Amino acid sequence: MDGSTLDALIRKVGLLRESPVNPLAGRMTALLELGSRLPRQLWYTANPAAHDQGFWPEILAVLPAGALLIFDLGYTNFHVFAQLTTAYVTFVTRAKRNLAYQVVQTFRQTAQVHDRLVWIGQDDSRQQLRLIEVLYRGAWYRYLTNELDPRVFPTEYVVALYWQRWRIEEAYAIVKRLLGLAYFWTGSENGVCLQLWATWLLYAVLVDLTDAVAEALNQPFAALSLEMVFRSLYHFTQTHHRGEATDVVAYLAANAKWLGIIKRKRKPKPSTANGLPLTAFNEP
Repeated sequence: MDGSTLDALIRKVGLLRESPVNPLAGRMTALLELGSRLPRQLWYTANPAAHDQGFWPEILAVLPAGALLIFDLGYTNFHVFAQLTTAYVTFVTRAKRNLAYQVVQTFRQTAQVHDRLVWIGQDDSRQQLRLIEVLYRGAWYRYLTNELDPRVFPTEYVVALYWQRWRIEEAYAIVKRLLGLAYFWTGSENGVCLQLWATWLLYAVLVDLTDAVAEALNQPFAALSLEMVFRSLYHFTQTHHRGEATDVVAYLAANAKWLGIIKRKRKPKPSTANGLPLTAFNEP
């Protein structure tokens, strides 16, 4: 999950005409499923300065027991951490540099990886969590999780899964830059909500379409470019109007190479996960 501030409204309509500046449209928070990359829940507030912490009650209300939640430093709240544990929700987040803690047990201690059981918080927020520190390219990265057993949630899994949090940033980039949520055609709150929901619905359709094309090509979803699938729809509509194509999935799959739908392969980057295929184990 993550939040994002929406861009400025236009000042050409309604009461905004007299405004000296372009006011921001508000703030949205999204809960995305990591596997499908589809939005599970969306929230909106007209206050662009709203803090991510203010969305915790709504987030907690929709999380099912057994879920795995990944979020960044902006959501750090020891009381909520305890609530997540009580609700049987596992979480992974970054730890602040000035985190105060007491070491209870050390699971792993090397020159590059520290995995320890620690106490954090005070009074009713005092609790045990795992603190994992990883040295990567000269910098230490620190993570917290409430799964206390490293046999259930190995160190490499914690790090690799948190790095997948970037998927929500990619989703925000798609809806804003590609699908037009960076520019609002209205100055009313209701109009902003309509555009917000319509854009995310279009994003969901685009994800499903890309997934169907990936299946037709026998490729993983990550190997395809959402942006190029979207831009290729223009070529399909032109071909369709000429009566030369009727199936959008078949057309995009057949012309994937020249349309640039399949991403160029890049050299793999080294990681602390040591290339673990996280979804290919007998006991994932």
